[in-house]
Amino acid sequence: MISTLCVRFSLCDWRAMALKTNADGRTRSSVQIFIVAGLCCFFYILGAWQRSGFGKGDSIALEITKNGADCNIIPSLSFESHHAGEAGKIDESESKPKVFKPCHPRYTDYTPCQDQKRAMTFPRDDMNYRERHCPPEEEKLHCLIPAPKGYVTPFPWPKSRDYVPYANAPYKSLTVEKAVQNWIQYEGKVFRFPGGGTQFPQGADKYIDQLASVIPIKNGTVRTALDTGCGVASWGAYLLSRNVLAMSFAPRDSHEAQVQFALERGVPAVIGVLGTIKLPYPSRAFDMAHCSRCLIPWGVNDGKYLMEVDRVLRPGGYWVLSGPPINWRNNYKSWQRPREELEEEQRKIEEVAKLLCWEKKSEKGETAIWQKRVNTDSCGDRKDDSHATFCKSDEADAVWYEKMEACITPYPDSNNADGAAGGELEPFPKRLYAVPPRIASGSVPGVSVEAYEEDNNKWKKHVNAYRRINKLIDSGRYRNIMDMNAGLGGFAAALESPKLWVMNVVPTIAEKNTLGVIYERGLIGIYHDWCEGFSTYPRTYDLIHAHGLFSLYDGKCDWEDILIEMDRILRPEGAVVFRDEVDVLIKVKKIVGGMRWDTKMVDHEDGPLVPEKVLIAVKQYWVAGGNSTSSQ
Repeated sequence: MISTLCVRFSLCDWRAMALKTNADGRTRSSVQIFIVAGLCCFFYILGAWQRSGFGKGDSIALEITKNGADCNIIPSLSFESHHAGEAGKIDESESKPKVFKPCHPRYTDYTPCQDQKRAMTFPRDDMNYRERHCPPEEEKLHCLIPAPKGYVTPFPWPKSRDYVPYANAPYKSLTVEKAVQNWIQYEGKVFRFPGGGTQFPQGADKYIDQLASVIPIKNGTVRTALDTGCGVASWGAYLLSRNVLAMSFAPRDSHEAQVQFALERGVPAVIGVLGTIKLPYPSRAFDMAHCSRCLIPWGVNDGKYLMEVDRVLRPGGYWVLSGPPINWRNNYKSWQRPREELEEEQRKIEEVAKLLCWEKKSEKGETAIWQKRVNTDSCGDRKDDSHATFCKSDEADAVWYEKMEACITPYPDSNNADGAAGGELEPFPKRLYAVPPRIASGSVPGVSVEAYEEDNNKWKKHVNAYRRINKLIDSGRYRNIMDMNAGLGGFAAALESPKLWVMNVVPTIAEKNTLGVIYERGLIGIYHDWCEGFSTYPRTYDLIHAHGLFSLYDGKCDWEDILIEMDRILRPEGAVVFRDEVDVLIKVKKIVGGMRWDTKMVDHEDGPLVPEKVLIAVKQYWVAGGNSTSSQ
């Protein structure tokens, strides 16, 4: 093995030497040549330990070899002429990084803000105990979450939609509890997902076809969807083939690992619940919302859960309710519930839907579909309804830990009586680069149409540079991707591909609230404060992008906590791309030096004079009680 790696390095070194003279005739320094060679070999060496389904290699080395491995595509990093001062400030006597030890194996599936033991100390009213309850400072873990023994890289998409390695999420309870509903089946070393659900045991595709007879799913009008109480997210999984991107959520409850299974399948999902606080999404975000026997009591609390769905539903969007109480007359016996109870439940839902001015478009079998009106003018009668309580219009996107109220979110202004409130959207994929209505109307202070277009061009350039550094980005190797500080969504837009999806996170402390813009582009995302744990299981993302994140959080919370959280949610042999000021990246690099990550820093694509740099990291493969793939 060592001799093979030495040969690789030798070959790479000679390729770098061959590039000693630039295209313009200038000669590179010996330091630059060495760094070029080292960076190229960094990806070769890391690839030697790549593991994938059942130990079959999906080696980075092999991929780069197949693609030509031009060492000159990786820019050199030079501190000598422009950053010697900053680099020289590092005290070599203290340069050894703090080493973070592995956590106990019992923390393999630890979710810091949805810890089961802590949850039981909170009230059960309105699902409060299933909401986010993060640990106080003295209870935070300062260790690295181990992968379970036998962990392997998930299968590539689309195979991952149907198969998950058993070792990655070794929980069989759903195979018994949901056996007749075709959720999940255990087959030796893998779980198989037939595509069924409680309300669609014959498969999600047939169910979606039924919805598509009412909802314009095929033409790009419906692009973003919200699945409440998603189970293993088969509805969202099968919508992807129709170019619809669903944000699925479910609580961490007795249905062990349902969201974990969704993410292992390569389907967007987070841990979440409709409880006492608002959902972490902006107003007017989703083209469609869905509940398939999700057990949410829609009619209680003066209809506040339906009002919250209305807040996040785009004008003209659709709400689908499948299962109880729809068609209760024919099903109350099989549901083993009193007729009167089900009848009252549906009456309350219909009453709130009327108050919200939703139009019922269809009720067939156990599925009902409503459509939200496009603007205030189409809902004039509601103004005189004494039961209609309206929220403050300036609080529609103020959601982080904000209490959910039983009030109706007002429509924004529309330009004409027939136009959609807040502005019309292009069908997807035109929507991706069209000017979002929030920007065209000036709703995002400081972001003009010109600034938006300039941002798009910048991220196309950045992402092309990432592709030159790591050719696996477009290969399907990285399916679940996160942008920790998403801005206007330019990174995700530049990456857009059926091979991957991006969770665009807008920090709650960001200067501009841009998540609504991201949704208007046909992308998905979530609000989050990175001083706390993210609402996901460990090992759920293949690639994480952090642009300016540590500059943003400088002085707000401990960088170690943020990096440990990144390690928790990053899969073994997953990659991280940091883009920030050089001083910031030097500090980050020192911390991750004790985290079983391999790192290299490279220049901005415009050259060494630009103070912004890029730090690339790859998490080593290691499991509970096992060895790592450290190249050191």
